[in-house]
Amino acid sequence: MRRPSAIPSPAPPVEPERPAGAQPFDGARRRATGFGIDASAGPEMDAIPAVPDDADTTAPILLDRGASAVSSTARERAEEADPTAAQDDVPLTARDLWHATRARRKALRTEIRRFTQRSRRRRIGWIVGAALALLVVGGSIGAAYSPLFAVETVTVEGTSALKAADVQKALSGQVGRPLALVDSSAVKAALVAFPLIETYRLEAHPPHDLVVRIVERTPVGVLQADDGRFTVVDAAGVALSTAEARPAGYALIDVAGGTGSKAFAAVGTALRSLPAELRGQVDSATASTPDDIVLKLSGGAQVVWGSAEQSARKTLSLQALMKANPSAASYDVSSPGVGIVG
Repeated sequence: MRRPSAIPSPAPPVEPERPAGAQPFDGARRRATGFGIDASAGPEMDAIPAVPDDADTTAPILLDRGASAVSSTARERAEEADPTAAQDDVPLTARDLWHATRARRKALRTEIRRFTQRSRRRRIGWIVGAALALLVVGGSIGAAYSPLFAVETVTVEGTSALKAADVQKALSGQVGRPLALVDSSAVKAALVAFPLIETYRLEAHPPHDLVVRIVERTPVGVLQADDGRFTVVDAAGVALSTAEARPAGYALIDVAGGTGSKAFAAVGTALRSLPAELRGQVDSATASTPDDIVLKLSGGAQVVWGSAEQSARKTLSLQALMKANPSAASYDVSSPGVGIVG
């Protein structure tokens, strides 16, 4: 059997060439004074010159392999100038992220408030204005329906044949009610009892006055019934009063078909168009159709009126003819533009 050859021993390490005056590495881990540089033993590291005890550690030391000269004082000054530079390599924690997010949101809210300040002021103005308007309207409505605006007096205007005191008495049930709660149905029911009232209008005059404006019916003549009684009627045929004797100052109406006929409506329109003074001179009015109205004056003169059309112009024509010929026996105004005296 062949003897194995001896294992060759490793060659001794070759110590790198050191600069003059440099001390050899002993393989121990050393930290250069004043720098954060670890110097480990090994052939791959260059020798570091010995640093005397009385040497100025703040002076820059040139390292091989292109290392830049750095001093502790320069690093401290750089950190003071840019504090974030030393923290670039430090890993961020969840707390750091939370603080950064919170700061960003706060800055964003500040910018939003600054840019929306005018719109917020405008919106606040609208809200305040609407609130004040609602307050005023609500207060007004509440006051209107409260006893502060209750009816204390009822004033009746426009009456001549009627007595205002009678109308006020009929409406006494509205006294004490708020003006906004006056019962119009009850007022109508009370005024229906007065045939002379043609139309009326209610007016509330705060704080306590209720005004009733009345338009009375205009009596235009009388109708004689079969029993001999006389009834005063207006142009619509509404009975205003009844008497045993014929009332003075009203024309006796004699038409075919009664108050519901077209002939009566035409006679009523013609008589109502006359002024009160001239109407009082009419003794009778007759018509068999709406187009053959004839009026007879108290002096005996006869007026051929024709139809009820253009009654206002016919009235003016009759007044002019009577003024020019007061003793004429007849007047024909059936054509308003052409008056005929007989």
